[in-house]
Amino acid sequence: MNNIGVYERLGVRRIINAWGVSTELGGWAQTENVTKAMEEANRSPVEMRELLQKSGDFIADLLGVEAAFVTSGAAAAQALSVAACMAGNDPDRIAQLPDTTGMKNEVVIQKRNRYMFDRCYTLTGATLVDAGDDEGTSEDDLDAAIGPNTVAVAYYIQPPFDDAIVSLEDTVALARSRGVPALGDACSQIYPLDYFRKCAQSADLVTFGAKYIGAPHSAGFVCGKRDLVDAVSAQSFVAYHYDGGKAIGRAMKIDRHEIIGVVTAMEDWFTMDHEERFLEYDSRFAAIDDALRDVDGVSTRLVDIPYYIPQVMYIDLDESVVGKTSDEVRAELDAGAPRIWVGSVDGSLTVVTNCMTDEETAFVSERLRDVLG
Repeated sequence: MNNIGVYERLGVRRIINAWGVSTELGGWAQTENVTKAMEEANRSPVEMRELLQKSGDFIADLLGVEAAFVTSGAAAAQALSVAACMAGNDPDRIAQLPDTTGMKNEVVIQKRNRYMFDRCYTLTGATLVDAGDDEGTSEDDLDAAIGPNTVAVAYYIQPPFDDAIVSLEDTVALARSRGVPALGDACSQIYPLDYFRKCAQSADLVTFGAKYIGAPHSAGFVCGKRDLVDAVSAQSFVAYHYDGGKAIGRAMKIDRHEIIGVVTAMEDWFTMDHEERFLEYDSRFAAIDDALRDVDGVSTRLVDIPYYIPQVMYIDLDESVVGKTSDEVRAELDAGAPRIWVGSVDGSLTVVTNCMTDEETAFVSERLRDVLG
């Protein structure tokens, strides 16, 4: 039974993803290598503690860090990182979470550095404390926010970097000078490869989403200092079965074949020809541009972005000529069969090509031309 048939049985409509790697669309398509490796892993049980240790060693070696641990997504990596900072390897404290009575439980983050997923730092019982305000944060502001209950200082690693807040490097240095671990969330900061490694090495614990490298959508990992990664392991779903049912991470289970998927995707990411990958994306952008070149009221432009993609196409509309807004165009594309998802920024449509095949790109090009023309 093919994938379309599986979806059709449930009455679920297939989507062509010209929007990007996202939770709403189930991540990215796994590579053929990843799928084959996961199928092989699924055939035989292994001891999960051994698999998590060896897979973590493999990832740590690639990234040049002391240790790593595969998790059920980047959000779980964030939550378990804070649990590790609060409870360490203390079995009584591990069993107490999410009740943090008697523990340090405050995670400091700069106010202008707040973001959608910082809530994940609180899932195991911690609270967030703002440093500075919406206008920015000085080093004095950050230092003043670190108090007797501070268990960690968090930083969202996301370019372009904001000059109005304390830099990542200075934030980490200040946290360490106060005896507090620094946590970095570099979820999608995976290219260039030297930058990937730099992010992984930037703080005491750093979290990533593995979906961005073609691994399963439900996988992620945390890496950094060995003692803290060992404490993350002590909070994990598999630790629950060895510690008498204490670890709070029991609900954050990941399968053995998903772990192998992460390892395979990481190996592929560090050995593939990324320039060839970009050329594939460029050819798809060119196909869309060709389809829209003579459509009145429509123009296209490629914009560089600080991600692994590394470009997005903006389709600018003269609404007086096209007769539709970008939101109306998106709704019309979504209503088709198959559905097509594109983005929208300030009235322009946005398209990325990393999540599409050449065949899908040809279909999207034709549909865009029909809808806009």
